[in-house]
This record gives sequence, structure tokens and C-alpha cells, in this order.
Amino acid sequence: MAAVTHPRVAPRRGGVGGTWWSKAFLRAVEEAAFSTAELKLGRAHARSGGVGAITVGEGTFVAAVFDRDDVFTVTGTVPVLSADDQSVLVELIAAEAGRIGALMAGDLPHPLVESVEEAGVELLPYGGELGSACTCERWLDPCPHALAVLTQLAWLIQRDPFVLIQLRGLGRDDILARLHALSRTHRSAAGTTGEQESGEPDEIDDPVDDLAIAEEAALRAARELTLLESGGERA
Repeated sequence: MAAVTHPRVAPRRGGVGGTWWSKAFLRAVEEAAFSTAELKLGRAHARSGGVGAITVGEGTFVAAVFDRDDVFTVTGTVPVLSADDQSVLVELIAAEAGRIGALMAGDLPHPLVESVEEAGVELLPYGGELGSACTCERWLDPCPHALAVLTQLAWLIQRDPFVLIQLRGLGRDDILARLHALSRTHRSAAGTTGEQESGEPDEIDDPVDDLAIAEEAALRAARELTLLESGGERA
């Protein structure tokens, strides 16, 4: 799975209005912080524009943080889902019409996450799962620089839930490819059953058909992400 680099976010005043899933990620960041003072300093770094481009890979992230005259490198990890858990996630995305379309449009349906949790899979991380390291000399883990990067990760996740899913080990292209494969399998099975019972293949819903429906919404979400990265506000 190829890593994705998200452009540097321009300085901004105040925080970013959150979605329920980005707030859940921020709660995990708060849990990981050593103290309120360190957390506030990290948030200040995040708002100042001092965090460089963030590269997100399979369970990893890395970014440079500019602090006065110094530049530090923050690396971090989030546990990836097991192969079985990844399969459960994909199957539950395909299980209900509209879920992949919602994800493509920048939404993370709460019923999807509830279904995933009921199946024993944790998509949203807790504080102890957010690993980090920084080249600064602070002994705290996470240090304010790492907290700044984690805060901006929450902003990215707010606009694009696939950032969260990639941190859990599944990229956007991986999910789409698995959904296509799952759809072909379902069509093949349904066609065989239909021919055996009536001589005519049955038609079934294709979860990937939601992609066409979501195209316009996905483009809108991409425009909003561009606004976030440039420091603009929603229209």
C-alpha cells in the first residue's frame, strides 16, 4: 500500500469544528498526552502552521515540525488491523447500500463503526495505541511536537475518514479493490443460484455501484479538504 502525503496546513486561529469520529480521535490524543500543559502546547504548534506535510502509511505517520529555529522529525504508529479484521471491515462496508458512497464523500457512518465494534473490531484507536517518537530532546512521549502532528491527523481524518482507515492498514485503493472482488464473488454466486432455480441469473445489488452515486459528493469533499489545507473555511 502506497503512503499518502498530505500537504502542510496553513496557520489558523482556533480549532477546527469536529465530526464525531475526529472528536473521538482527539480524545485518544488527549488520553495519550502527559499533561494538559503539553497538550495545549501541541495544539498551539498545530494551529501555528509549524507542522510540515504529513505522510501516512500502513499504520505509520511522519512529519517535520518547525519550532522556532529548529526542525524536528516526528514519527508515529497506530496498530494495523489483522487480516481477519480487515476482511470484516470490508464486508461490513459492503453489507449496506450507501456506506462506501458515504466514505467517498467524507463521512464515516456511525452505524458502520457500531457494526464493526459489534464484530469485535476497533476502528477508532485509544490513547495507548498512539505511538510516537521525536528527534527533540524532551523525555515526554508524546512530546508537544508529536501532539501537534496527532492533532493535525485528527483534522485530516475529519475531512477524509480514509486517513483513519489507512492508519489501520487499509488504503482507499485497497478497499475499493476488495469491494470489487467481493462484488464479483457475490454476482457469481447469485448467478449460479439463479440459473439453477429458474434458468435465469438473479440480479443483486452491487456495493460498488455506490461509487457512481458518490462521485459529486466526493469531489465536494476534496474541495473542502483543499480549503482545510490552505487555511480557508467552508463556504
